[in-house]
Amino acid sequence: MTFRFRPLLTAITAATALALAGCAGSDTADTQALTVGFVVDPSWAQVPVAADTGLFAEHGVEVEVINFQSGVEALQAAAAGQVDITTAADVPTAAALTRTPTLRVVADGSRWEGSRIVARRSAGITGVEDLAGKSIGTPLGTSAAYFISNALATANIEATLVQVAPSAIVTAISQRNVDAVSIFQPYQAQAIAALDGDVVELTGGTYNQHSLFLATESARSTKGEAISAFFAALADAGAALTQQDSAAVDAVAEATQLEPELLRTVLAEFDFGIQLQPDLATKLTDLGEWAKTQKSIEPSTTLPNYAEFLDNQYLGGGQS
Repeated sequence: MTFRFRPLLTAITAATALALAGCAGSDTADTQALTVGFVVDPSWAQVPVAADTGLFAEHGVEVEVINFQSGVEALQAAAAGQVDITTAADVPTAAALTRTPTLRVVADGSRWEGSRIVARRSAGITGVEDLAGKSIGTPLGTSAAYFISNALATANIEATLVQVAPSAIVTAISQRNVDAVSIFQPYQAQAIAALDGDVVELTGGTYNQHSLFLATESARSTKGEAISAFFAALADAGAALTQQDSAAVDAVAEATQLEPELLRTVLAEFDFGIQLQPDLATKLTDLGEWAKTQKSIEPSTTLPNYAEFLDNQYLGGGQS
């Protein structure tokens, strides 16, 4: 088995590096080898666990992982055929499928109910109502942006959303460039830690993130056995994460650069059962309608039937 993580890259750098490599990972004739786009986030913690604890080798699949900061970037790589499988949250997936209809959602890797608005107490914020008129940093077009938009709409509050890249979130909030941030893990935990005694954690809205896996048409047509083996390995990794096995926690800590003690709290917020339920299509439709209001999808676009993009054939009987 061959496995290695490539360093975390920006979208442009990642695309350039993969292009220079001739996209060898995704176009290789080796039907047991997969190139996987991995958003560095505990939402897909099964990936580093399966790699570091030998589960990919145990299930007979070769995996190379390319790291990305967000699902938007990872989906761009998948659209270009530079990876076989990619991770992405439900929000950017709803938009991407309107532009790249050859992609398929092949698994829902985890559900996360731990989204928080991370705010500065020194900005006069102690509750959701205090966000009115404030500046909130978030990477637009992502699940984090949807979470804060949904929370504000539910509370009938208006605030200014400011585009901040995931890697710049901690700097933006700690240097008081914004009053609050909405961001996915591991940046949420890092922002909370950076603010220390000035932090206020707020909940709101109705959104819980679904963390998806998508596969390209080429991979589905030539690497079906490898994809099935990949998810069998992830199912075993998910069981280890649910039990908070020390080796599993250490693998995720290394991948995300979160301290193991903090990470155990974060991991407890996730349901790591690999599944793909039909009602995900309805959720993607709702998110697609929101994306049109944000112009992540052209407003005149007729949304597809998202049920046609769900393909659970690689999960076998192991859905949980």
